Amino acid sequence: MPSTRIIAITGASAGIGRATALRLARDGASVVACARRADRLDALVSEIASAGGTALAVVADVTREDDVQQLVARAVERFGRLDVMICNAGFGIAGTIVDITGAQMQKLIDVNYLGTYYAARAALPVFRRQRSGHLIVISSIVGKRGVPFMGAYSATKFAQVGLAECLRSEVAGSNIHVSVVFPVSTPTEFHDVMARESGAVSQARGPKQHVDKVADAIARAIAHPVAEVYPYRKSRGLVWLNAIAPGFCDGFVRKFGRQPLG
Repeated sequence: MPSTRIIAITGASAGIGRATALRLARDGASVVACARRADRLDALVSEIASAGGTALAVVADVTREDDVQQLVARAVERFGRLDVMICNAGFGIAGTIVDITGAQMQKLIDVNYLGTYYAARAALPVFRRQRSGHLIVISSIVGKRGVPFMGAYSATKFAQVGLAECLRSEVAGSNIHVSVVFPVSTPTEFHDVMARESGAVSQARGPKQHVDKVADAIARAIAHPVAEVYPYRKSRGLVWLNAIAPGFCDGFVRKFGRQPLG
């Protein structure tokens, strides 16, 4: 992998995506920042440039395959290659499966799963031509173990994991890597968006991590590729607990759900 990496990030205008873009640019990567909000992207690129870094803003909607193909094309056109694709765009809706409408479920699938699928589908041919590359999927700890009132969101996170695991097996033995990141609750715009999409919801209980900790974990995974990344290391214990005693885990996770209010 070249010393100056070319890294595309979807959902880069806020939260984990923005923090990761700033962190990687500080490390010397050239960042291709993708989101729908042009003003937010322009502010991010300006901040990176003022710190001496290099960034390109690409306004795109990850639910549109042509937009994501153009994201990759713009990266390759500008920098000559693409080394890392970070599939970060996503949002959540809280509620029981009965309460969440079919339209809401479809929106979650379109952004969280299909957005990842389109990004992987656009980046992998470039990686194969280069014989190197790294696909990083930002999932969630609820992509390993679901929690109450998050079934619809959790389902899309599990779908991301299934896709990544299959891809990882397909490219095994090559210089193409696939990593999945499993953050716990991270204070960002995520809660505000969830409240807007779901109505008022309770704050998640349990452990939280700062967005910069997630960005740091992603940076380490790029430097030293691994299959799974747990920015909050103790959360791996939840995965083990669920594998050993899933019935007990059902009761244990009840306190972690974002329950709709009112």
